[in-house]
Amino acid sequence: MKTREQAIKYGLSFENTYMETPFRDTNWQLIRVKGSKKAFLWIYEKDGYINLNVKVDPEWRDMWRQAYDAVIPGYHQNKEHWNTIILDGSIPDKDIKRMVAESYDIITDTPTKRIYEAVKKIPAGKVATYGLIAELAGNSKMSRAVGNALHNNPDPVNIPCFRVVNLKGELTGNFAFGEGVQEKLLRADGVEVEDGKVDLSKYLWEVTD
Repeated sequence: MKTREQAIKYGLSFENTYMETPFRDTNWQLIRVKGSKKAFLWIYEKDGYINLNVKVDPEWRDMWRQAYDAVIPGYHQNKEHWNTIILDGSIPDKDIKRMVAESYDIITDTPTKRIYEAVKKIPAGKVATYGLIAELAGNSKMSRAVGNALHNNPDPVNIPCFRVVNLKGELTGNFAFGEGVQEKLLRADGVEVEDGKVDLSKYLWEVTD
């Protein structure tokens, strides 16, 4: 990857993204995420090379800077959280793309997204409690947020919220799924339901990783 066009094309390959030229200096082009409008990729030319500014986890920031001379502290941005990638041909495309992808992941990371990702991992034939999902999403105190997120589940096919029950193993209730729907889905999944409850000693998902 060496050109502005290649960088823009890759940036726009991520979900819900768009390009904007927000400054008077049209040299600067930003790839943003729809909704939050946050930019994860800044594209501009400097000293004869196309440069990319990407957000970086401080844990990996210095590793990238040490790995490649063409990765430097973020130009015109917070140098603790941003790196600049100079497209001088010295960095393999796979690592450029990895750094851009990591920037996108950081920018789009939200509690709701982490909740959905945790729910996706519940295996068939098992259930998880709201508290467990909250813990896996990074904050054991946001059980209520888990409930809100699952009530607004945008993709029930791939986010199996019917596998989430309360601390006592009780089902959510008809208001969330419709009458008898959660019980029906759990039974089809191989989970026994008795009097609106699941036996957590038998069916609770034991997270091992």
